[in-house]
Amino acid sequence: MIPALDLKQQYQSIKGEIDVAIQEVLESTQFILGGEVKDLEERIAAYCKCHFGIGVGSGTDALRLSLAGIGLGPGDEVITTPFTFVATANTISHTGARPVFVDIDPKTYNIDAEAIERAITPHTKAIVAVHLYGQSCEMDRIMELAKEHGVLVIEDCAQAIGATYRSQPTGSFGISGCLSFFPSKNLGAYGDGGMVVTDDAEFAETIDVLRRQGGKKKYFHEVLGFNSRLDALQAAILKVKLGYLDEWNKGRRTVAQRYNELLADLPLVVPYEADDCYHVYHQYTIRVKDRSSLAAHLKEAGIATNIYYPVPLHKQPLYAECASLTLPHSESAAEEVLSLPIFPELSTSDQEFIADNIKSFFHGK
Repeated sequence: MIPALDLKQQYQSIKGEIDVAIQEVLESTQFILGGEVKDLEERIAAYCKCHFGIGVGSGTDALRLSLAGIGLGPGDEVITTPFTFVATANTISHTGARPVFVDIDPKTYNIDAEAIERAITPHTKAIVAVHLYGQSCEMDRIMELAKEHGVLVIEDCAQAIGATYRSQPTGSFGISGCLSFFPSKNLGAYGDGGMVVTDDAEFAETIDVLRRQGGKKKYFHEVLGFNSRLDALQAAILKVKLGYLDEWNKGRRTVAQRYNELLADLPLVVPYEADDCYHVYHQYTIRVKDRSSLAAHLKEAGIATNIYYPVPLHKQPLYAECASLTLPHSESAAEEVLSLPIFPELSTSDQEFIADNIKSFFHGK
């Protein structure tokens, strides 16, 4: 079986460093926040070319605290994409604000900046830009619109750490960059974890207070906060893995380029990489008309695939009030996308096997 992702190979390649890092935390008995987390926060912030990093419990919490940190509430609107994981929108809904879904660019699958402009109203308080599959949104235009209309930008970077737009890292454009360290991410922990990165000192302090139950000092609480703290074990693991992130992202790009060559001239669409972007290929996602049959064919051959995402958010029961909304690019993408196995250690022979089975599917039709 060729898995969609093989974390065991990755662990074996850095096992010695990981095991030492974990042992040092166990011996320190400092498990929540502390020196390991602070060190990681500084390193991740620097990596993203931001001044501050605030470790939190998950990528979802990074969004949730960022939205709370800008004072979002009932009556506010937040423009975002429906072609994303549900956390992008439900964290908006939890504040009492309303997510406003706009369509995507069919080539990149990211939010269409011109659709954002058409959706802005006097109630718009923020834009949540999701850098999907490892490629940045069109950030110059999004930031231009935000400035023009006086709204804030929060970047959902869960799939895009290491990606750049015009040589600037994702997460460094808006007031907040929200990172996920879920195990399957390009920089993944061995459990849940996330981080908010920002250049705004006041906003960073707000997020720090919110993650500590709304208090700067233990047992003294100024605002309604959350319990969302990155633990030291995950920070120690992530510090080791951060040193390999650029190498691993380059490995993903090599795998993606090889797929592009192997799948050339087939009746499918390979991922598009914009000229001004550095794509880190969290997913290698093709488009194909008869997706279900191809996925079944590959499964029969022992090849895992995934669908990110089969139902756009405006068609989910959770957002039934949006059911009449028509967003054709999001809807057609949801019916056609299929993510193939991608990880830096994927061998050439395994890739050729995957490509041969895709070719046999089309040639057998």
